[in-house]
Amino acid sequence: MCRQSATVCLVKSPALEGLAGLSLVERLRVLPDPRRRRGVRHPFVAVLLVAASAVVAGARSYAAIGQWSASAPQHALARLGARVVGPLRVRVAPSAATIRRVIGLVCPGGLADLTGADLVGADSVAVDGKAARGSRHSQTPAAHLLAAMTCDGRTVTQLRVPNKTNEITCFAALLEPYDLTEVTVTADALHTQRGHVRFLVEEKKAHYLLVVKTNQPGLHSRLRSLPWKEVTARRYDRETGHGRKETRVTRALTVTGLGLDFPMPPRPCASCVTAPTSRPAGAADRPSTRSRT
Repeated sequence: MCRQSATVCLVKSPALEGLAGLSLVERLRVLPDPRRRRGVRHPFVAVLLVAASAVVAGARSYAAIGQWSASAPQHALARLGARVVGPLRVRVAPSAATIRRVIGLVCPGGLADLTGADLVGADSVAVDGKAARGSRHSQTPAAHLLAAMTCDGRTVTQLRVPNKTNEITCFAALLEPYDLTEVTVTADALHTQRGHVRFLVEEKKAHYLLVVKTNQPGLHSRLRSLPWKEVTARRYDRETGHGRKETRVTRALTVTGLGLDFPMPPRPCASCVTAPTSRPAGAADRPSTRSRT
């Protein structure tokens, strides 16, 4: 099935096997051209490379990408594989309209899989979703993307969440192509779902670190009832930002035989993060407590 779940743009996702060590151009050639054959003038890979080069050069809109493309020198267009015209072999750059149209047809999930960071050697993966800035038009809601990132901030892959659903339905599809054996997957409270945990533990042989809030009332109350005050091993993290100072205290307990009715790895562990927040002088303190499992 297509990795892009919002529209039907590919019949089959590009295979990820054998892509290690390939250059960006070789990876992009694996991605199918979504355009019809009739009327095609510019090479598919060249259009993607021109757009990517413009963004690296500072372009932040399709208009800016088109301006960079129109002013790009011949030697740059030649290296990017732009179209050749006439006996003098002049390189012609794609217009802003062409770039916009091609990028709009490309499968975001397949493109992210091909250009994302290699997961081999990573010990943790964070899953999070964000609305794409500038993607909202008139009555069309902003595109919501669900992405997987390594601990050092490199994007492994992402896909678009359909407008009529949420991130929960895309969690397994996002991580399905990757080997997550012994990898710790982290996510926010929205993904603290039994189905997600079974997928990670039973199918992908992975570990997980999930936030438990009141959207799981039974699990949340049982975790809060654990003897956190008796834990002697603690970790303190102090941060300053957004006009406040935070001191986070992390405690960890081994969880066995509590009947939590939640899929557990062979050695389950629960942690409690307490973050009393202090604001500048004159503002009241706002303590908060979060439990993670």
